[in-house]
Amino acid sequence: MPTLTPSRMAKATVAVVAALAASLALAHPKLLSASPADQSVGPAPAQIALHFSEKLVAQFSDATLVTTAASGPANVAAKVSTSSDGRTLTVSPAQPLTPGAYRVDWHVVAADTHRVGGHLAFQVK
Repeated sequence: MPTLTPSRMAKATVAVVAALAASLALAHPKLLSASPADQSVGPAPAQIALHFSEKLVAQFSDATLVTTAASGPANVAAKVSTSSDGRTLTVSPAQPLTPGAYRVDWHVVAADTHRVGGHLAFQVK
């Protein structure tokens, strides 16, 4: 059996750290679920909640609520916040949503510092 010399131990440590760093770099936050769900139709939500796979960096994560009316898209005033566990981005409209089509454009950053974005659409009856 080979002996573990300091040189071999150092090489093994570097290999393990490199493997861990590579796996962390690939771990971007993923949208797990949303309420209301993408492409859903229903009553006006008091807030839109986006649940992610990782803890978000709040100062680099944001969302915009847009009404997608036939006359053209328009931003809807809303407050965006991050939950205490850091995995949920919440969009709270300033006024109750009226019937129509809406889209949430979001972007988030987690510990890996990579910005990930997407959108979801829903309709209010």
